[in-house]
Amino acid sequence: MRIRIVDAFTDRPFGGNPAGVLLLDGEFPPDSWLQQVAAEVNLSETAFAHPLPPGGDADWALRWFTPAAEVDMCGHATLATAHVLAQSGLATGRVRFSARCGILITEAAGDGTLTMDFPTSSLTPWEPPAAVAAALGGVEILSAHDTSPHIGDLLIELADEKTVRDLRPDHAGLRSFTQRGLIVTAPAEDPARGYDFVSRGFFPVVGIDEDPVTGSAHTALAPFWAARLGRTELTGLQGGARQGLVKVTLAGDRTLLTGRAVTVIDGELLTAPGTA
Repeated sequence: MRIRIVDAFTDRPFGGNPAGVLLLDGEFPPDSWLQQVAAEVNLSETAFAHPLPPGGDADWALRWFTPAAEVDMCGHATLATAHVLAQSGLATGRVRFSARCGILITEAAGDGTLTMDFPTSSLTPWEPPAAVAAALGGVEILSAHDTSPHIGDLLIELADEKTVRDLRPDHAGLRSFTQRGLIVTAPAEDPARGYDFVSRGFFPVVGIDEDPVTGSAHTALAPFWAARLGRTELTGLQGGARQGLVKVTLAGDRTLLTGRAVTVIDGELLTAPGTA
């Protein structure tokens, strides 16, 4: 069974956010096996996909697992899956995925970029308890929003890019919050560098202390920064030591996320379902 590791939201190996991608011939194996594979791959997400019969609402069924749990939405592993389908010749152009969060659509362009069509996340103003600032190292929080029921993260605005980059959060403290994760963001120090805002994402509740580049988070970052910067087309830079770029286009209740991907490992999974 062929398995790939793909770096998403980057045009070079060892950048962006790595994801495992496993294409299946038929229906999904038992959840326990999918979870074991994701734990073995040990990346923020591993995507599992299988083709659907023609004539339906979607072309492929898609699920995502962290090393610890299944998640409802994942951007970078969706981008990675679309990249694998395009590179292997199994799909060209537009692909419709059926996932727990609904129908997701990707589009492969001739220049190698991939665009994902995701639902725009809601933003509800939220008063963060003092424990949030404490878990982030005592930083000043300028604003906070809850993105439930869409992606279920807390979006935290900080003063500047340097504050975001220098964060050393208390991951154990962040585990006390029930939301999927916490996204911190600030405006770019110098937009001439090719991005308009920066962000980092912390998801210890689902077993990921820091996710390098979180596509789904940008469905909340897009409306947040579009309102502040007065533009619907923006570019975000996410990550700490490992970084990637996400181009976003806000289109009402949909957000388009555009990036590139690179396959860095192409190998064989030797343990099939039912043999573990």
